[in-house]
Amino acid sequence: MATALITGASSGLGAEYARRLAARGADLVLVARDVDALTAIAAEIRDATGATVEILGADLLDPADRERVVARLSDARHPVDLLVNNAGFGLPLDFASNDIDDEARHLALHVEVPMRLSHAALGVMLARGSGRILNVASVAAFMPRSTYGACKLWLVSFSRWANAVYADRGVTVTAVCPGFTHTNFHERLGLPPGEEGVAGWMWLDAATVVEQSLRHAARGRSVSIPTRRYRALARLAGRVPDRITARLGMKGR
Repeated sequence: MATALITGASSGLGAEYARRLAARGADLVLVARDVDALTAIAAEIRDATGATVEILGADLLDPADRERVVARLSDARHPVDLLVNNAGFGLPLDFASNDIDDEARHLALHVEVPMRLSHAALGVMLARGSGRILNVASVAAFMPRSTYGACKLWLVSFSRWANAVYADRGVTVTAVCPGFTHTNFHERLGLPPGEEGVAGWMWLDAATVVEQSLRHAARGRSVSIPTRRYRALARLAGRVPDRITARLGMKGR
């Protein structure tokens, strides 16, 4: 991959994708709201790998900021070969008690934003006849889990369809569906690992998620579920009554 654009690149899985892709020889375009964090990660990666790293400070829920990212993806003179739609945030799982404007922003960032960015990237990738898109979803897509699971299910369904339609034209689309992963995602919700009622064996590390998803994407898979245990859990969830899986889904965030 010549150039990868990663959203939500200031921490967590986004930062891990940046490190791993740069180590494989990719140049980077890093997108997030926190410019200071992006600057620090960019310096770390440049020092470690010599990669060219662009920074795009952008709030993807702000139309003007998002349009700058769309313009970068649409630039055929400086093409993006891999788009990683990773930006996101979590909310408490009690939809009825949540602020509805927070829910609307949650829906927009997890669904509308990757849809718009994928559309922009596809225009250039299909014209060139090559490219990859990774949509970071979640194993929560396979069980009832408030609006978070619903958003991630959209990403999975879209990725499966897009991969089936566009793979023959040289562009693959993969939904990445990790389970509980050690990042600061949970800490931002005030729920550090170990205090969520989640068994230790269920936790993954970010490096495992990223490496397995990149391998699955290279093989043209439409869905990447890291580790055998989570693949088994995803299959099992489809056979268990919703009342049970919804109860289990209330654990953790």
